[in-house]
Amino acid sequence: MFSSASRVAGGWDEGNSGNENSMAFVPTPTLRLRNIGAADDTADASQAGATVGDEVRDIVDSLTAALPRIAIAVLVVIVALVLAKLVRRFLAPVLTRRRTPSFGRVISKLIAWSIVIAGILIGITAVFPSVQPVDLLGGLGIFSIAIGFAFQDILSNLLAGVLLLIRQPFETGDQIEVQGERGTVRGITIRETQIETFDGEKLIIPNAEVYQNVIRVQTAYGPSRQTIEIGLEDWEDFDTATEVIRDALHRVDGVKNDPEPEIYFHEFGDYSTNLEVRFWTDPRQAEKRRVLDLLIRAIARNLHEADIAMPAPITEIDARDSVSTLLGMQAAARSETTHHTPTTGVST
Repeated sequence: MFSSASRVAGGWDEGNSGNENSMAFVPTPTLRLRNIGAADDTADASQAGATVGDEVRDIVDSLTAALPRIAIAVLVVIVALVLAKLVRRFLAPVLTRRRTPSFGRVISKLIAWSIVIAGILIGITAVFPSVQPVDLLGGLGIFSIAIGFAFQDILSNLLAGVLLLIRQPFETGDQIEVQGERGTVRGITIRETQIETFDGEKLIIPNAEVYQNVIRVQTAYGPSRQTIEIGLEDWEDFDTATEVIRDALHRVDGVKNDPEPEIYFHEFGDYSTNLEVRFWTDPRQAEKRRVLDLLIRAIARNLHEADIAMPAPITEIDARDSVSTLLGMQAAARSETTHHTPTTGVST
């Protein structure tokens, strides 16, 4: 029975006497088990090392196999960058001659960006053959939606700038008024419209605000009309005054003869009879101010030489109630003073 157990367990030895009852325990099997465990660990480590080595070799092989595709992708991107630069350099002058400098600059830049993006997408497809162009376009669409929500203001200004350049309600050099701000347009970029105010200051207005608000273009249609009002004494001869004013209009340099200047009766004022003088000048703000100054001086001089009076403002003040109240208060004060004055007598 014990020998069977010894054979099964591997830990019992019968000895040299041959007697079944003479048996001894030898701890050799324990040492055998430990050696077997160490061998297993060594085998596992060797197998793990072999696995890592295989993975490294696979990665190296994959990179080696992908090097031609990576080289092609880099080449495609470089070609796209060079092509975008050439297209922008060629298109900008052509579009500038056909439209405006701002139009040529912005549109050529957008086309160049499109070429670069297309080159990057083609490069990604070359490096990863499993990626299809349709998948890239779908991912780009989702990415564009996310970017649109995140940068809504920037994209709205970009779209408004493109629409302003295409529709061209005004051009670089025009004098405009937007939201109460007036000045000369110096340029339209992708994001903003740059204006130089009449005071020489630089004003930057986002394109979205320019596009969505009322724009008054002062220099759009050539000559600009100005109006001044002249007051005369009620007894003056209006026909004579009209001829004197018309003579001044014809003498001033900068007043357009086509359309002809016009002089009309305007209204009866508080202290004068007013005439309205309409005339046309160059639409530029500086020229308008110069001509207006010269014309007012010439009209005043001609009227003075013709002895035609221009009345000064007359203000009528009704102070009767105030004066009556004041006189009453003074009379009451004198009466009160007389009533309280002591009477002195001289006894004899």
